[in-house]
Amino acid sequence: MNTINREDMLALTRRMTVKRTSFTRIAGSYMDRDGFIDGTFNTSFLKLSPADREKNLAIAKAIPFAGTNQELRRHRFEEKDMGTGSMWQLLMGIRSCALKNDALLDVLYEKIAENYRASGDYAVYLFHDRYDIPAKAADHERLGESEKTFEYIIGAVCPVRGDYEAGRPEWGFLFPAFEDGGALLNGIELYSRDGKNRRELEALF
Repeated sequence: MNTINREDMLALTRRMTVKRTSFTRIAGSYMDRDGFIDGTFNTSFLKLSPADREKNLAIAKAIPFAGTNQELRRHRFEEKDMGTGSMWQLLMGIRSCALKNDALLDVLYEKIAENYRASGDYAVYLFHDRYDIPAKAADHERLGESEKTFEYIIGAVCPVRGDYEAGRPEWGFLFPAFEDGGALLNGIELYSRDGKNRRELEALF
């Protein structure tokens, strides 16, 4: 399907609290309006202070919590777009290394800078998560132990002001797409706030 199930997105966002989060890592880049990198960061999510965890969880949560099939829409990668050197291959590599390969992240920052129309300074935030999907019976009652894990990354592009204070995300993505309790590896959920620069966003992926 190309439509997103709202319940799938809510299942993810319900875990995005300081007490329940399973995020493993956060990375990102601060960019000037021309797309040049001012600085980068990359650290374990659990090393953040509780206040910083809460602030960054709000940024990440804004992507899957956005208006389903409106601001947040599913995009499918064609087979021809999943080969060597493709954006799909880059995202798969970033996911598999759990954000620990800075060289791959730098390539993604550069690709975003080439497509994002910035009105000022901005930041790219990346999050890695391993979500243990609860096992459920036929009547949808939770059984307890998880049967499988959904490993994914969230990206968010936010305007920044002052001392790198992030505003509401204007662009974002969740990769791979989440469907029927599992990963749709040829799909990605793309977020564009109020439809801003959606064509450029889709062209990037």
